[in-house]
Amino acid sequence: MQLEHHTALITGGGSGIGRATALRFAGEGAAVAVFDRHETAARAVAGEIEAAGGRAMPLQGDVTDLVSLEGAVAATHERFGPVSVLVANAAISEGDDPLTISEETWDRTVNIVLKGVFLSAKAVLPGMIESGRGAIVTISSVNGQTGIGEEPYSAAKAGVINLTQNLATRYGPKGIRANCIAPGTVQTPIWHERVDRDPAVFERIARWYPLGRVGQPEDIASAALFLASDEAAWITGAVLNVDGGLMAGIPHFGTELTG
Repeated sequence: MQLEHHTALITGGGSGIGRATALRFAGEGAAVAVFDRHETAARAVAGEIEAAGGRAMPLQGDVTDLVSLEGAVAATHERFGPVSVLVANAAISEGDDPLTISEETWDRTVNIVLKGVFLSAKAVLPGMIESGRGAIVTISSVNGQTGIGEEPYSAAKAGVINLTQNLATRYGPKGIRANCIAPGTVQTPIWHERVDRDPAVFERIARWYPLGRVGQPEDIASAALFLASDEAAWITGAVLNVDGGLMAGIPHFGTELTG
């Protein structure tokens, strides 16, 4: 039980990567607070955990609202004890071309994706500092490492990487580790609308990945478990690509070069 005696707060925990991480953490002994803007989704995931014999509580809230997050941390502490693990996962992706997106779309995306990580960390850090221990796992993206469009999302995800590195160096002396996961394409509910329009989209995307497939939420949950656990006790400030080899190279480009 890698997370026995730990309490985890997972933002965006009601679906996709957040849901998979909540289930995995609970299976490894953690008490899990499932924080999501959709109360029904948070309750559903917490219910799955409890039905399997785990400990969980649903929390409805907004990662752009510090009061909401601080209330969630306080409620979690009261129910399960101090938060020792944060998985800052909540995100959206809206807009693409800077010439066509609105300022409102840019601000909304950056607020949720980047400011949401900042505020989530701000909410848990006082308790972690008091306890003398803590693990923060942020979810960035390969979009934050190279130019592949979705500019508001990608720029915010790049910011998540730098913010995580700063959290690691600033709070490492307080016993707190901060690491970042950069997933490639992951088959989550955010893709449902696209798949409805284009059922073969994942098959086309998969050819760019050296491992020949897109990711599943469980792939990211496994990485988050490692980084949150004592197995990663001397790892902080790291960016772990969980991307099927995408950022290692583009073999199809090489094929075109060599003919």
